[in-house]
Amino acid sequence: MGKYFGTDGFRGEANVNLTADHAYKVGRFLGWYYTQCNHIKGIDEPARIVIGKDTRRSSYMFEYSLVGGLVASGADAYLLHVTTTPSVAYVVRTEGFDCGIMISASHNPYYDNGIKLINSSGEKMDEETISLVEAYLDGQLEAFGQKWTELPLAKRERIGCTVDHFAGRNRYIGYLIGLGMYSFKGFKVGLDCAHGSAWNIAKSVFDALGAKTYVINAEPNGYNINTNAGSTHIEYLQKFVVENGLDVGFAYDGDADRCLCVNEKGNVVTGDHILYIYGKYMKERGKLENNTVVTTVMSNFGLYKAFDELGIDYAKTAVGDKYVYEYMQRTGCRLGGEQSGHIIFSKYASTGDGILTSLKVMEAMIAKKATLSQLCDGLAIYPQLLKNVRVTDKTIAQADEDVQAAVSEVADKLGDSGRILVRESGTEPVIRVMVEAETPEICQEYVDLVVNTIHRKGHAL
Repeated sequence: MGKYFGTDGFRGEANVNLTADHAYKVGRFLGWYYTQCNHIKGIDEPARIVIGKDTRRSSYMFEYSLVGGLVASGADAYLLHVTTTPSVAYVVRTEGFDCGIMISASHNPYYDNGIKLINSSGEKMDEETISLVEAYLDGQLEAFGQKWTELPLAKRERIGCTVDHFAGRNRYIGYLIGLGMYSFKGFKVGLDCAHGSAWNIAKSVFDALGAKTYVINAEPNGYNINTNAGSTHIEYLQKFVVENGLDVGFAYDGDADRCLCVNEKGNVVTGDHILYIYGKYMKERGKLENNTVVTTVMSNFGLYKAFDELGIDYAKTAVGDKYVYEYMQRTGCRLGGEQSGHIIFSKYASTGDGILTSLKVMEAMIAKKATLSQLCDGLAIYPQLLKNVRVTDKTIAQADEDVQAAVSEVADKLGDSGRILVRESGTEPVIRVMVEAETPEICQEYVDLVVNTIHRKGHAL
């Protein structure tokens, strides 16, 4: 993890610790760097970089700042406008762009924002390039065999141009529609778009596939993204599904790279449920490569027990769909994801894609002629409690001997009947303490034991 870029990009409060000047400099570097790479390859063409954004008010400020930096360095900037993170990844990898940029803070509140970088293969940017971006932001850039205190500005015909690229987003919508194996006719589907990136895409896809589509939280105003809406506030979709007698509901986050579901009874279906449903479905059809589903350390204890019953192997990575995808690339696995709803179907996408995930859930329901609640039979989710503790220093807090002793004590007491996980947030000054056990009361007792130790040792803010 870098100084500015965490597990999911450069994220912070707009104009506090992520400013328009940061965005301009990121654009300056990327435009210069990829144009230089072209010249080294003997290609006398400007770099081509595509940009998408979510519906936050500050996204426009960051978009214009990035464009200013890109074209000043000689790159051409292609604008997808309001769109999803997976659509940027799709356009980059299918249309030959040098890299992509998504402006979003995902599930965070409207006053936060972020800059996600995507490489030419549609994957999250490699650490080496991220390190160069950060070095430039700090005035310490060394690249192409020399030090750069400042980057040269493009002049005359070398100055880049800006291109409206709505067509790329439309091709992505067409791609999703083309993945639909079955007609959704006769299904009543609810979509919660979180007033975010999915607001003008998801309904088009479901309508085209024949569903009777009911949409909530699709009126973005720049301030209401994720506010009592979407996958972080799924209780509103639960109520909506029950009140309208819907067959299923899907909730997206701000940039629509993740999806949680609501079954016909109004119960939440998490990312772990989705991995169980689709892993089982793939195994039954002989499509589960390596007989393995890739999870993160945050997946529920019950998921692993269910996979054991099915004879499905599983891998555990660090938290972050980036790490899930990297493992899938190394091993050839086709299905992986996170409890939070980042699900990766590597045959079809290079990142988590909330709308694609909802299409795949629909496919399993139709192919197996089963309701979503029936598809979850066989998976018993263990009670889980997660508490976030804001701390002065994540590394020091987690390394504290008394904190570690408290964690070891809990692990010993749980034995084979549960687990404890303590980890640092990738984007915030937060320690996350999670316990899974046979009852909620046990979870509460053991989480409090560790959290109270963090407070007692003076690490908490």
